Amino acid sequence: MLIASLLFAGTGALSKILSSELSSIEIVFFRNIIGLGLIIWMIYKRPLHQAGGKFWLLAFRGIIGTIGLYAFFYNIAHIDLATAFTFSKTSPIFTALLAAFIFKERLSYLGWFAIFIGFIGILFVIEPTLGVSKDEYIGLLSGIGAALAYTSIRGLRKHYDTRAIVLSFMLCGSAMPLLSMIIGSFYYRPDLDFLISPFIMPSLTSWVMVILMGLLATGFQIYLTKAYAASKKAGVVAAVGYSDVIFSMIFGLILGDALPDAWAFLGIVMIIGAGILVARER
Repeated sequence: MLIASLLFAGTGALSKILSSELSSIEIVFFRNIIGLGLIIWMIYKRPLHQAGGKFWLLAFRGIIGTIGLYAFFYNIAHIDLATAFTFSKTSPIFTALLAAFIFKERLSYLGWFAIFIGFIGILFVIEPTLGVSKDEYIGLLSGIGAALAYTSIRGLRKHYDTRAIVLSFMLCGSAMPLLSMIIGSFYYRPDLDFLISPFIMPSLTSWVMVILMGLLATGFQIYLTKAYAASKKAGVVAAVGYSDVIFSMIFGLILGDALPDAWAFLGIVMIIGAGILVARER
């Protein structure tokens, strides 16, 4: 899981470097098109065997997961790496809330306490008394989008092969950015740059970074899967997964990010703590 977290932080660092030349939408496209090729090859090697029957939920998982990715990579391009990763790590807090209200799962007092601590941490990070910026709204969207995507898997796993669920995500994650770039070529508004943006042909250096980013992202998925498959304590593995915030902070400092201020740093610690408590709870 430590290796997976390091690879994930490396993916974010490369994305931040690429964002000086490419839009976050284009980065999402390249990140997913490589994964799409991989998952199609895997299905070709071993065909799917599944019941199916939940097409619209499958489509929802792909669409909402891609929207979460839009928000995550936009944040990476516009704020420091550690804060962008922290916003994405709010997803377990929102997932726990969704599980309580949608699936009627009972949360212990510790679970509710973790959610409370997590939301206080979010307030410290965004500092609403100073005004909530567009980047912070989009940061929360990355966490909520991921939470909705994860929650939808609960309703899909009995009906679909895991690779089919990943395929829906990769298909949407490739098709939606492609459509966004086509629209962006004819119509572009700076205030909607997280949704539509024109295609920019990458330079030779950027092509190398794009391929490397795809390889790191693939390695992340492989080691993430190995971590959960090898351990009987998923909560412990999930807790170790928060190390990517530390790795992203180190990479961010190397790339010139400033350290978060005292309140934001306290908020990051509280969000990580809340996520670990939720992970250990269920």
